[in-house]
Amino acid sequence: MKIIMLGAPGAGKGTQAQMIADQYKIPHISTGDIFRENVKNGTELGMEAKKYMDKGELVPDELTVRILLDRVAKDDCRNGYVLDGFPRTIPQAEVLDKEITEIGDKIDYAIDVDVPDENIIRRMSGRRACLSCGSTFHVEHIPPKQEGICDRCGKELVLRDDDREETVKNRLGVYHEQTQPLIEFYTKKNILKTVDGTQDMQDVFAAITAILES
Repeated sequence: MKIIMLGAPGAGKGTQAQMIADQYKIPHISTGDIFRENVKNGTELGMEAKKYMDKGELVPDELTVRILLDRVAKDDCRNGYVLDGFPRTIPQAEVLDKEITEIGDKIDYAIDVDVPDENIIRRMSGRRACLSCGSTFHVEHIPPKQEGICDRCGKELVLRDDDREETVKNRLGVYHEQTQPLIEFYTKKNILKTVDGTQDMQDVFAAITAILES
């Protein structure tokens, strides 16, 4: 079972990807993790990617797909995998589709964790982080016992720049422009499945497993 996870930043697709991986004993593959692993291990592909990363440039789609295909060719992917964070654009999806087809493979499902922008803005801008011990809280859903103070280590909780409302709105704008067209791309291939990401995390997961086991 080969799955691509789609959804806006903050929709919870990474969490669901990990839960799918744990449930079905298949790898959760994040492109960021693959890049770091290849660079750390000094592989040929990793060194090629590092040239772009060191200059602050995006790694070309063809090279990203080559690194990805190298990863999914490993033994632990024999029964499938969950892709998280790739593809992000139509050109990336087209390159991935072409390369996977050439090796006689295919993606089984593209799962879109659908959450309205206003929910994501409220969800992310309500996060508070402890820079000392790494604990995270939420002003509505997981409030600390004492406002602004970490339960675990007693240090101050902060609103990270990534979670500020303006930053979240900018990231959502990029998502709608670049990534949302993938929904139509995978709809045309008849593999898109949409779940309501505003539900409780376990309910979202139950909806996904119902799709995968139908």
